[in-house]
Amino acid sequence: MSRVPAWLSQMGTGLTRMGEHLDRRRAEAEADEAPVTVTVAAPESAPDSVPPPPPPSYAPAVSGKPDPVSAIPWGMRVAGEAAWRLLVLAGMVWVLMRVISAVQLVVMAFVAALLITALLQPTVAWLRRLGVPRAVATALTAIAGFVLMGLVGWFVVWQVMENVDDLSNRVTDGINELKRWLLNSPFHVTEDQINDLAKSLSDAVGSNAEGITSAGLQGVTVIVELLTGIFLAMFSTLFLLYDGKKVWQWSLKLVPAQAREGVAGAGPRAWHTLTAYVRGTVIVALIDALFIGLGLYFLEVPLAVPLAVIIFLGAFIPLVGAVISGALAVVVALVTQDVFTALMVLLIVLGVQQIEGHVLQPFILGRAVRVHPLAVVLAVAAGGLVAGIAGAVVAVPLVAVTNTVVGYLRAYSAERDLRHAAPPAATAPAAREPEPAPAAAPLSTPAVAEGTDGRE
Repeated sequence: MSRVPAWLSQMGTGLTRMGEHLDRRRAEAEADEAPVTVTVAAPESAPDSVPPPPPPSYAPAVSGKPDPVSAIPWGMRVAGEAAWRLLVLAGMVWVLMRVISAVQLVVMAFVAALLITALLQPTVAWLRRLGVPRAVATALTAIAGFVLMGLVGWFVVWQVMENVDDLSNRVTDGINELKRWLLNSPFHVTEDQINDLAKSLSDAVGSNAEGITSAGLQGVTVIVELLTGIFLAMFSTLFLLYDGKKVWQWSLKLVPAQAREGVAGAGPRAWHTLTAYVRGTVIVALIDALFIGLGLYFLEVPLAVPLAVIIFLGAFIPLVGAVISGALAVVVALVTQDVFTALMVLLIVLGVQQIEGHVLQPFILGRAVRVHPLAVVLAVAAGGLVAGIAGAVVAVPLVAVTNTVVGYLRAYSAERDLRHAAPPAATAPAAREPEPAPAAAPLSTPAVAEGTDGRE
């Protein structure tokens, strides 16, 4: 009986070992049949988390989402890239226009000084070639130019003041004659309709009397601003005539070194275009004023000389100025003379403008200023909307100078790319040479010498 517990203990131990052996075999069989999965260890903060079970074998395969950039069409991506750059440029232009409008008087005075300098600079150069010192040549040219412009303005005002009474009487007679012509015309205009029209005009003037009065009260401010602009223009013109080259060299220092060479080459060409435009416009305006003024004088139209001066000044606004000044001459002839005289003035104005457009401008301006008529009309309209008459005067030379600068920079960029690119035909023989020729210098050496640091 003492051996029974030992025998039962041995049998229990054998059964335990057999169970452990069977569990091991079962686990190995399940491991061989189950798919291989990769489990990710749970983070330390959550030791009890269990990884998600793998998807069943019958689940359909789901492809991953594509990259959002590759999902957008190529054309839309290009449009988006161009759009935000255009927005940045538009914002920069808007800020620039706001700054210019804040200092509009200074900007207009300096632009006027540039135009006057372009007109007077050839005279300074001619005096310099004769041996006159720079200071003396600049002083003589500036004084003569300003005195001449002042005399022209005084002459116009004097002629208008001298003939204003006669012109008023002739305008009254012309209006009465026009009224009689309308009553007897085939348009069947009645006297009551003419009186109603006159009453409407009178009421319109009366309703705007407050605005006219306020404008008159602001006249002192306008005169002060005008005198300030004139003195700024004169002062700037004097220094541009004397130290124009130094001012340009100082301006080049503000340009980045890599672009300085191209800007330095574009500057003289832009100045040549501006000088040619101003000189050619003055010559064309003189011819227009001379021939139209002679026609008005022989037709006995009053204020022929002031009208000729107005036509001269109007020629500085291409297309639009000639039309407005010519229409003014026709209206004066109509209200002071008769319909036949007005028609003759209209024929003279149209004839001179045709000669100007087809003969004078192509011959005098030539190839120095080449701007399409559509660009001229749009530039004058935009300049007039932005800055009035001064903007309309400045718009066309600005477009002409911009056209010249852009064309030169485009050609310069293409030439620079060709100069710095190694030709394939030249590189192949050079690779076979055991020792290159000592005269072969790097193509970027002139750029380094001129301050571009040799970088593209």
